[in-house]
Amino acid sequence: MSEVNFSARAYCKMMLHAAKYPHLAVNGLLLGEKGASEPKVLDAVPLFHQCLHVTPMAEIALIQVEAKATQQRLQIVGYYAAAENFYDNSLEKAPGGRIADKIAENAGGALFAVIDNRAVSINMCYPAVKVWQHRESRWNKVPRCTVENAKSTFDAVSTLLQRGAMKELNDFDNYLDNTENDWNNEHLNRDLPQILSMY
Repeated sequence: MSEVNFSARAYCKMMLHAAKYPHLAVNGLLLGEKGASEPKVLDAVPLFHQCLHVTPMAEIALIQVEAKATQQRLQIVGYYAAAENFYDNSLEKAPGGRIADKIAENAGGALFAVIDNRAVSINMCYPAVKVWQHRESRWNKVPRCTVENAKSTFDAVSTLLQRGAMKELNDFDNYLDNTENDWNNEHLNRDLPQILSMY
C-alpha cells in the first residue's frame, strides 16, 4: 500500500485527543468501511490517556466500539497512539503495541497510526501522523498519508486548538470516570461538518 487517507472527522479527533493530554500518552481506534478494498480511516475513537495497557478496560472498550461501529456499517481497521515523550514518534516507541497486534489478528491489513507530537500545532500544514500497515506478519511503513480536504481540515484543527475545543473531547477513560461522558463524541460528530465548511 502506498497511501492511507484520513477523513477530516478522524483526523480532527486524533489531534484533539493528543492536544487534550500533551503530557500523557494517548491511544484510540481507527474505524473504516466494512469490506473496503483500500483502507480509508473514516472515524477515530479516543480510548485512554491514563493506563493504556490495562487489558480488562481495553477489552470492554473494544467490545463497545465494535458494537457501535457495526451499527454504523463500520469496522475497526486500526489503532492510533501518541507517545508521552515529545520526541518519540516512531512505531517502536508508540504505546499499546499489543492492542494494535490484536487488531491485526482480526482485521487484515490493519493500520497503526503514530501521532507526530512535533507536528501537532496551531499552525498545522502537513499531516501530523505516520502510518504502518500490517502485512506478511509485520508492520510496514506506509510511504504517504493524506487527509481529506487537507488545507481546510488543517485550518479547522488549528482554530479548534486555539479555541480549546480539545477540552470537549471525551475518551473512554473519561467515560469510565463518568458514564455521561460520551466516548463516541456525538456532539463533535454533529458540529464538525459545519466547522469544516467555514474553511
